Amino acid sequence: MPDDDKKKLLPDGAEQRESREGGGQTATLDPKHKGKTKPKPKVPGMMPPWKVLLHNDDVSDQLDVVLTIVELTPLNETEAFLRMREAEKDGVALLLVTHKERAELYQEQFTSKQLTVTIEPDE
Repeated sequence: MPDDDKKKLLPDGAEQRESREGGGQTATLDPKHKGKTKPKPKVPGMMPPWKVLLHNDDVSDQLDVVLTIVELTPLNETEAFLRMREAEKDGVALLLVTHKERAELYQEQFTSKQLTVTIEPDE
């Protein structure tokens, strides 16, 4: 390559060479870092699942429990009624399974409505 050639860096790291002899500009794709590749970004994994459990309290009205479940969760009235009945019969019922942060939010929301909900990791 002649000494009178100038090199200019292009934004992508390739070089553009100007030659005084021909007066024109030519772009050559000479990557600055040959053989190096960018590391692949890690694909985020699934967040660990957590159970949201409704406990029977013997104080709350059945209708209020069902309406609260419908209000705070994606469950419909029939599903909410079945969960409420299961909690009455067995003392506890699984409302849903979600990630920890959302489970904590559900717990806070149910507590604000005077219902007892606990969360635990789903194994």
